[in-house]
Amino acid sequence: MAGRRRGWFRSSGNNEWIEQARASLASAFLDMDQRQSAAEAAVHAAEEVFPDRRMAAAWEPVRGRCYDAAGAYVALTEQLDQAEREGTPQAQGPQQTPTVTRQLTDAARAVDEFYRRHQAQLEQAVAILGTVPQLAHQVKVTAAGVRGQAAESEYANYPSVRAHTAAVDEALITLEALGPGASAAAVREAANRLEAATKRLADALAQAPTRATAAKTAISSVSTRLAAARTKAEGLAPAYSSLLREFNAASSADLADNERESQRAIEAAEAALGRARAAAAEHNPEIALDLTTSARGYLTAAEQRVDAVTKRLATLREVRSDPQEKAKAVRFRLRDAQMLAVSRGLVTEWGSVLDAQAARIDRISETLTGRHPNYWAYVVELDTITDFIAGVVDRMRKQAGPRRE
Repeated sequence: MAGRRRGWFRSSGNNEWIEQARASLASAFLDMDQRQSAAEAAVHAAEEVFPDRRMAAAWEPVRGRCYDAAGAYVALTEQLDQAEREGTPQAQGPQQTPTVTRQLTDAARAVDEFYRRHQAQLEQAVAILGTVPQLAHQVKVTAAGVRGQAAESEYANYPSVRAHTAAVDEALITLEALGPGASAAAVREAANRLEAATKRLADALAQAPTRATAAKTAISSVSTRLAAARTKAEGLAPAYSSLLREFNAASSADLADNERESQRAIEAAEAALGRARAAAAEHNPEIALDLTTSARGYLTAAEQRVDAVTKRLATLREVRSDPQEKAKAVRFRLRDAQMLAVSRGLVTEWGSVLDAQAARIDRISETLTGRHPNYWAYVVELDTITDFIAGVVDRMRKQAGPRRE
């Protein structure tokens, strides 16, 4: 038997067996390799398109099995080639061949199972990846068209059109700078940025014809508001004078500069409005709109300065007419807070804190003595207590229940 076996391996039968083994192995390897290549390409697409899904990490164990099987295939075929060249026997060949073939087949099956498990995501990624070059091209064409419209438009010098045109140019340069080896994710991101910039430019061009009318309306509106602010400011000096006559000087010390500051703000608004009118006359409505926005800001500041004086006077007169009314309102809030602490079993934690607020109310109420009590300090302290109580109530409501010691 031994002689016959040695003869078989060294005879043409040996070559025949090796050819059969090589063909069987090659068929299994090529099948696995084709499946692996297809899956690997799909995984690469998924990593490009959906990197957060970490498809490569899921693929890695399957890929490892394919590499191991390929390594076993290469090692065995090299042994068979050597045996064929040297005419030496391969005693383990008949056993190794089906083992390696099965390893290749199992690896191919693992690839199929992986692909079926993630088929929807993989095929979606491949489809999206295939559209990236077309997307980039289409976005470039659209951007060039809108960019051309902007260049030829009568509104080309509008600040918004200039700014958005520059943004389109920058985004286009970024996209075109990506070489052939750039990732699909980078190309998509650059294309999306260019598409967004192009849309903003198109919107700016579409809105440009309405800017002149908008500027005219804004100038008219600010002119009316400026006149109203001037009229309103006329009441500031008499109100401040009344504050000084009727109340403690400390009640209005922080308002001493309000008349001067409100007048400065009104003058700044008037100057901005004048520049807005000039810009509109020079067919620069967007600059006019920006200037009217500035004018509104100055008018808001002026109105706040005036209101601070007139409202202070009204508040102090109200408190003077019935000083205890405001204190009663704060005590009412305090009682509500104390009842909430009792109902939630939080007296141990918050009872003394709330009791301290009652003492604060008593102390500030005792300061209302003399010919000109400091009513403003009284109001400020009561408002501070009110805010503190509101904060405690909010914290109690957020607590799940009583704290157990």
